[in-house]
Amino acid sequence: MLSLLLSASGEITAAGIAADTGVSVRTVHREMEDLEVILQDFGLTLIRKSGKGIQLSGPDAALEELRLYLLEEKPADYSGEDRKVYALCLLLEASEPVKLFFLAHTLKVTVATISYDLDELEPWVRKFSLQLVRRRGYGVEITGTEFDKRRAIARLAAEHLDQSDLVGHLQQPKGNPVFRMLLTAVGKNKLLDIENLLWDMEWKWTAELPEIVYMELLLGLSVTVRRIDLGKGIDGAEEAGYSRLSDHRNIAGAEHFVRRLSDTLGLEFPRTEILYVAGLFDRVQESFSSAGFAYGDIALMEIVYRLTENVGKRTGLSFQSDRALREGLLEHIDPALRRIREGTRIRNPLLGPIRKDYDYLFQVVRAAVEEMELDLEIPDEEVGFLVMHFGASVERLSQLRRSVRAILVCASGLSSSRLLATRLTKEMPQIEILRNISWYEAARLPEEDYDLIISTIDLPLEKERYIKISPLLTSEEIDKLLNYIQTITLGERRPAASPGETEPVLRDEAAMDRMKSYQGVLEEIIRLLERFRLYPLDNSGQDLAGTLSAMLETLNGTGVIGDADILLDRLLERERMASQLIPDTKLALFHTRSSHIRLSSLTLYRLHEPVVLNGEAEVAVILLMLAPRKLSKESLEVLSEISALLLNAEMVQLLEERSEPEIRRYLSSELLRFFENKR
Repeated sequence: MLSLLLSASGEITAAGIAADTGVSVRTVHREMEDLEVILQDFGLTLIRKSGKGIQLSGPDAALEELRLYLLEEKPADYSGEDRKVYALCLLLEASEPVKLFFLAHTLKVTVATISYDLDELEPWVRKFSLQLVRRRGYGVEITGTEFDKRRAIARLAAEHLDQSDLVGHLQQPKGNPVFRMLLTAVGKNKLLDIENLLWDMEWKWTAELPEIVYMELLLGLSVTVRRIDLGKGIDGAEEAGYSRLSDHRNIAGAEHFVRRLSDTLGLEFPRTEILYVAGLFDRVQESFSSAGFAYGDIALMEIVYRLTENVGKRTGLSFQSDRALREGLLEHIDPALRRIREGTRIRNPLLGPIRKDYDYLFQVVRAAVEEMELDLEIPDEEVGFLVMHFGASVERLSQLRRSVRAILVCASGLSSSRLLATRLTKEMPQIEILRNISWYEAARLPEEDYDLIISTIDLPLEKERYIKISPLLTSEEIDKLLNYIQTITLGERRPAASPGETEPVLRDEAAMDRMKSYQGVLEEIIRLLERFRLYPLDNSGQDLAGTLSAMLETLNGTGVIGDADILLDRLLERERMASQLIPDTKLALFHTRSSHIRLSSLTLYRLHEPVVLNGEAEVAVILLMLAPRKLSKESLEVLSEISALLLNAEMVQLLEERSEPEIRRYLSSELLRFFENKR
């Protein structure tokens, strides 16, 4: 209709438009209302003359602008989700309001559809303290600070892109333009340059970050570079926003990093951007240091305990005895619940295959989750991840003799890597899974450290250096993997046997690492048990803060703690965040990690007077678990095992009633069993 009106030299009747477009005259009159809304965005109007017809009116420049929009090539059809992502990318990058008609025309939908899409996007935009502004004749735009716009872009990418999309060695695909637009918005073309420089800094803390946190940092840095490239920098007026990210512990490191980044990319970074990068560094470090102690979170422990118990009751399998399952769920569920509470979209690209191949287990886990009556709605995508953990537990078999050393890289986290590892153990016992690593570790791992990299995502590596399969390991993929091992791994990488030898001379360096890990676990167990003490504590007339302060005083002179006041604040803050009470007991676990703690410590206090938590629950016994901020994987495993024991009624009774030697003997027996099962 617009094209007809533009090409007409004068008025054109509704009947003429109807004949040319193949619709009724009534439809033409009805559509005219929508057209008038569109034309307002261009500063144009419709003139209707009775008995003559309809004509466009307005400046020649506006008419030409409309003509150019109509002539613009239209992309393929978009899904509803695609339209929203496209609109967000466009609006977050735009420097001025965008006309509704432009969005509607580009996405091949009506203005009414775009308006509906924007209605649905408003709550998402508000989560980042941004505002979606819409005014007739003005257009639509997203307003707010640059700080918040960067957060929104990084979150949008995390919700809609896989790691493989961001770091894969493949060229940027030419398919879905929305996909390309999102990759452009996060600076995909410079992301690996930024990542290589970040790794070259050789900071210990970056190497210790969990993969999901590392990707969060990398996305934040890449978005920052993209925004500066667009001329959209942080200005001085936004400096108040830094407190939301940073206490600026990393300014010196950020200055060094930004200097090298500036030289590499040819960009200027003002002081405000250096502070912003320092804030990104601070945030991920703090996130890592607190998340690493999820093992001491009793509420989380209880969720895992109830979930494994519920699934076990329905299947008749002893999931609660599977430590690997428990550890995997503990690491997965804490960030998963946080994402659900924040309203982050959960993506699980394997949901379809999971529901097909593990339908019974999916229904069981879904029912078990619903029985728990959590205060959150758990989506099917998240249930799918849980199913992968339980599927790995079902298929977990005893270790058999291996001949090929393999490294696993999985983008979907522990759930997919554990499932794939157990599927490989069952289907291909000749493969020894050395460990699961991140994509950025795989890209830098010396080739002599492994025989084979098995990945579920595209890697920034040459194709012959790894094989890509799905975590479900189909029969076709088993054949593909066998062929790869025979033709490439064994044919090119394994050393030939010397004369007279029955097997190649191959020193498994990982064996020494495993022995060191066992040694670390055993030493941590012994140190904790030797330092364990039981104190009767006279806390008469003291509140919780006074009681905790008195507990910390007992550790003065032991070499365990430094600044007790800072530790007291951290312990009280943890209680404000979530109750430390063990459910259905008078026992509480108070725990924290801090740079002011020098040695891991476990102490038990029986109070003269109960203290009140959460305004109502009384606690008579407190177990205090302290650990340094920097803690080895082995130490975390031991603390995890002790925390898990608190869900055991026998353990609780011992802590509440029995003597120090009896408690130490029980802990010794349980932790020895834990150690023996690791080997």
